[in-house]
Amino acid sequence: MKATGIVRRIDDLGRVVIPKEIRRTMRIREGDPLEIYTNSEGEVIFKKYSAISEMSENAVYVAEIMHKIAGCPVLIFDKDHVVATAGVPKREFAERRVTSQLEELMESRGQYYCPNGSCNNFFPAEGVNRTAIAAVPMITAGDVTGAVAFLSGEKCTEVTDLQKSLINAAAQFLSRQIEG
Repeated sequence: MKATGIVRRIDDLGRVVIPKEIRRTMRIREGDPLEIYTNSEGEVIFKKYSAISEMSENAVYVAEIMHKIAGCPVLIFDKDHVVATAGVPKREFAERRVTSQLEELMESRGQYYCPNGSCNNFFPAEGVNRTAIAAVPMITAGDVTGAVAFLSGEKCTEVTDLQKSLINAAAQFLSRQIEG
């Protein structure tokens, strides 16, 4: 754990303000759920809650099935990071942050499809030079909870109708799993 040097007092209602710099760095927005942890040393730790991370084992299974059917590498994200992969080295993508492109797509609840092999400009994961041929947000109870993306590859340069159907079905399935 890293000390920030910032000290805040608890107000009379038991609230603590998380400084703007930390909220910006950690991508914590108004209304985001935070999970609270404590330990035996008296530390209180706030962690962004991710429902998709809670069910990452299911997300891995979905990614593997999608990869087998579509033949394209698959990434599944929560709102901030990659939580599951298939068809790519896990170490290359593990815990990579979403790009601003994917974040904007999720916020707008839009969908991205590359209809022809000429669109190689949508990068879903930071620090990795791999483009997506399709990306669809997961919407759970009216809130965006993550996204599913197909990456381009040797056999995948444009999205097919089957892949469009598959990525939408996967996003809907994972959303329903989160709802319980």
